[in-house]
Amino acid sequence: MSSPKILFGFHAVGVRMKTAPKSVIEVYFEPTRRDARMRQFLERAQEAGVRLIEADGPRLAKLCGGHGHQGVAARVEHIPQVHSLDDLLDSLSEPPLILVLDGVTDPHNLGACLRVADGAGAHAVIAPKDHAVGVNATVAKVASGAAETVPYFMVTNLARTLGELKERSIWCIGTSDDAPKTIYQVDLKCPVALVLGAEGDGMRQLTRKTCDELVGIPMKGAVESLNVSVASGVCLYEALRQRN
Repeated sequence: MSSPKILFGFHAVGVRMKTAPKSVIEVYFEPTRRDARMRQFLERAQEAGVRLIEADGPRLAKLCGGHGHQGVAARVEHIPQVHSLDDLLDSLSEPPLILVLDGVTDPHNLGACLRVADGAGAHAVIAPKDHAVGVNATVAKVASGAAETVPYFMVTNLARTLGELKERSIWCIGTSDDAPKTIYQVDLKCPVALVLGAEGDGMRQLTRKTCDELVGIPMKGAVESLNVSVASGVCLYEALRQRN
């Protein structure tokens, strides 16, 4: 059995209490914080029936590995996830919408990407094991609960996984500054995997070559590129707009 893990921040802990209250072992809170947000949080915790423990700032910082906890943290059990990408795809009753991240190693970027993926209704996020960050406490906090709701698969060989998606008739669309089309000129209503690289380096060459098509995001100002989480939001919400 997996050992318990720590979540911290109002969003991350609040979503877990809402979606799986029985998995919350205990919630730690800073008693000196008495603002409306903390009062509302504690009311929800009491309604969920979770165990509440007072903890001062230094204890919370030690528990969370930093000071960005907002005065709340929780020790929680792992929630069983879908065992494999194949299982997930087999279970879908609508065209898959997948976000693929190549080379995203910053936990804040991954957390923001997971949050966007949840908001846009993406079915999963895929990343390579050797060029990505795993879901840690920082990712979970930035994701504001999305790390608990969006399946995140780390694969050994990303190009091979893209090939397997293509065998399932999932169109793999990569993003590139020099692409001949924009994201607004392609059909995203079909089964699709949107492939984005890290800011600066972009996708690796093999990943780029494996994509069925490349598209760009129009840039009208002085900056040359967007943060990967912002770019993910642009692409995923265009897919959502088309599908709606």
